Amino acid sequence: MPSKAINLGATPIPDLDVIIIGAGLSGMYQLYRLRELGFRVRVFEAGTNVGGTWYWNRYPGARFDSESYTYGYSFSKELLQEWDWSEHFAGQPETLRYCNYVADKFDLRRDIQFESRVTAARYEEETRSWTITLQDGSSFSCRFLITAIGPLSTPTLPRIEGLGDFKGASFHTARWPKEPVDFTGKRVAVIGTGATGIQTIQTIAKEVGHLTVFQRTANWAAPLHNGKIDAETQKKIKAGYPEIFARCQETFACFVHTPDPRGAFEVSDAEREAFYEKLYGERGFGIWQGNFKDILTDRKANATISDFVARKIRERVKDPAVAEKLIPKNHGFGTRRLPLETFYFEIYNQDNVELVDIKETPIERITPEGIKTSDREFEFDIIIYATGFDALTGSFDKIDFRGANDARLKEKWKHGPQTYLGIMVHEFPNMMMLMGPHTALGNIPRSIEYSVDWVTGLVRFARDNHLTRLEATTAGVDSWTDHVKALGVGLLSNEIDSWMTGINSNVEGKQTRIIARYSGSAPAYRARCDEVAAKGYDELRLG
Repeated sequence: MPSKAINLGATPIPDLDVIIIGAGLSGMYQLYRLRELGFRVRVFEAGTNVGGTWYWNRYPGARFDSESYTYGYSFSKELLQEWDWSEHFAGQPETLRYCNYVADKFDLRRDIQFESRVTAARYEEETRSWTITLQDGSSFSCRFLITAIGPLSTPTLPRIEGLGDFKGASFHTARWPKEPVDFTGKRVAVIGTGATGIQTIQTIAKEVGHLTVFQRTANWAAPLHNGKIDAETQKKIKAGYPEIFARCQETFACFVHTPDPRGAFEVSDAEREAFYEKLYGERGFGIWQGNFKDILTDRKANATISDFVARKIRERVKDPAVAEKLIPKNHGFGTRRLPLETFYFEIYNQDNVELVDIKETPIERITPEGIKTSDREFEFDIIIYATGFDALTGSFDKIDFRGANDARLKEKWKHGPQTYLGIMVHEFPNMMMLMGPHTALGNIPRSIEYSVDWVTGLVRFARDNHLTRLEATTAGVDSWTDHVKALGVGLLSNEIDSWMTGINSNVEGKQTRIIARYSGSAPAYRARCDEVAAKGYDELRLG
């Protein structure tokens, strides 16, 4: 850490130039970029090590759904050539090893303070600085505050009576113990069939004595088709990284897939069926991100792919009654973020697996022995809560952010987030958000790198021009928030209850749909942000 502070103007110099909250993929790269410029930076991380999502989510079967070679950082050619991904879609242990390798290679840990949960952040108008407070009561000041707390990092437990009564072992998927959990011969319950539930269920079904899946909402899912990367493919990947990342820059959501230019009804029924078969048999998100251009906006087009995948589920699940329970009836294919699976539907053909639809027979309470529904009582050794996250805004709600005039962020966002470019908030000067609400998400690391580079450019601009106060204007926030809302018009996904529309039945006050994500293309998002930077950030209030 440089010993000499960088003087950003006539105002008093705080402890640090920049504080970053979170040492996941965003926080680590932001630290790397700012340290390159000589800023005094410290990262505060609640966990005991780097990795963020991949540190906390250790549940069985956890893995990402972007191709490995599109997921890692692109900023270092040396890193790209040194690191070998073993699978097309790497599992959590490998991804966490990658995060640690990056931290070691670039000596990041010396500026990261672990086991340091930020509980409050307050803007001090007199000194134009932020004071952050940790759970242990200690505090630090900085000129600029950057949040790298992740869109899916605050887990939620279901609002069910008796949660603390169960005498066996119980875990939320996002707070999985570091030591291995032995499922051999155990009676196990999983509550929830979203992405984490699907990955957990398909992984532990072959180990448990008996598995009972409590399904809250049926979810569409499609095959991942994962596989090992052989030596020849590894060589091609490393030689082709420039083209791979160029492709990610061009596509709608930074995946290697992008929507087909045709509409679902611009081809014959036979051609459409053949196209769906092709996508269903290919790796990754092609069936979601590379499908006909209108399946996410036109109900009739969406019905064609929904019907196709429903037929696949019926083919794969032997019991027709169970198959029907697994087929969503309240939303179309792809209108929620699509889980990718590996023989998930086949596990319901096992004698030791039972599906319980809790819309038919609701859970009444957790008991000391297990779970009581309206229909019967179950006894379990282990209960797994795959009940998701308080998405997008939940991580911000956990910290008491106070801006200028003592403005409370939670209060400002109570009817939905209001942001400038998804990066800044009016009345919260010198605070920038990485991967916050209203930013382009998609293939997260690709979006992270752009967002970090943009924020780095802004902080460098402030230093070079002796600026100590950067703030989004009311007009800028209103314009961007209106733009984000307008982009969501006509999308079937915004008519559905999901984490992408801010709905979480387990969180008080989050039962009304909001537009919490940017749903335009990543290239369009970058173009708008680039325009702001090119004009010297004149849309901000600078001082």
